[in-house]
Amino acid sequence: MARAVRFEKFGGPEVLQVVEVERPVPGPGTVLLRVRASGLNPVESGIRGGFLQGVYRTSFPSGQGRDVAGVVEEAGPGAEGFTAGDEVFGWADEFGTHAELVLVPVSNLARRPAAVPWEVAGALYTTGAAAYAAVRAVAAGPGDTVVVAGAAGGVGTLAVQLAREAGAAVVGLASEPHHAWLRAHGVIPVAYGDGVLDRLRAVAGQADAFVDAFGGGYVDLALALGVRPDRINTLIDFAAAARHGVHAVGSNDASSPAVLEALAALVAAGRLDVPVERVVGLEEVADAYALLERRHTLGKLVLVP
Repeated sequence: MARAVRFEKFGGPEVLQVVEVERPVPGPGTVLLRVRASGLNPVESGIRGGFLQGVYRTSFPSGQGRDVAGVVEEAGPGAEGFTAGDEVFGWADEFGTHAELVLVPVSNLARRPAAVPWEVAGALYTTGAAAYAAVRAVAAGPGDTVVVAGAAGGVGTLAVQLAREAGAAVVGLASEPHHAWLRAHGVIPVAYGDGVLDRLRAVAGQADAFVDAFGGGYVDLALALGVRPDRINTLIDFAAAARHGVHAVGSNDASSPAVLEALAALVAAGRLDVPVERVVGLEEVADAYALLERRHTLGKLVLVP
């Protein structure tokens, strides 16, 4: 038996329970991981709330979490390249990595570099792949000024750094308490709220590209700022993307071990900082999601079972 987070009806964090489940058995091409860390992401709140049934069909009981880092405990038939004891990270096909044991296809895994902490490795997939895809979608490069909305969140903190890594100047929209972190990472911080368009024009002039990691009207703001639709990417506002013809790519568009390896190499080299605001245990998962859903955390919340 093993402990895992489950929910049996749609709702807020209060529907989450920690239960005993049967020990999973790895099938062809999969490994059983002893989970060392698993990141929390807003998409999981949307699934649990029943708001994403058109994208992710949910049956009960259901799990939470897709990011994962852990140690291979057992390899299934044909799970080539991985054996018991290997330290890996990646993502599961099915949500349910907030658990002690989880099955993961070997096609979704990369080896964890020793210089990448478990908490970082376990939180890298969803936000890292999304940030990578978004920065690529807007073609950030030398000479560009890129604006990132939600710049202090899980995706935003990585997107601002990847845009800087690509050679762009970066402006980050975030609340005042997070401005110091942005400045320390070479980003010009701007407070959101009333008058934000004028503040952006004052520091960014004619911005070249825009990454929306928050939603709530930022696609319209990007257009008002003069950014071309083909250089805007939203990770949340799919209605605005359809209405204005802007990009709406995210983690599913950069889901590969090669991308994870590239991100991990940047972390190991000290060129990508993955801020972890809090590490929680299984029993704290409901409180952690309640905190995440307030949308004011810096970087990531990570579960360590």
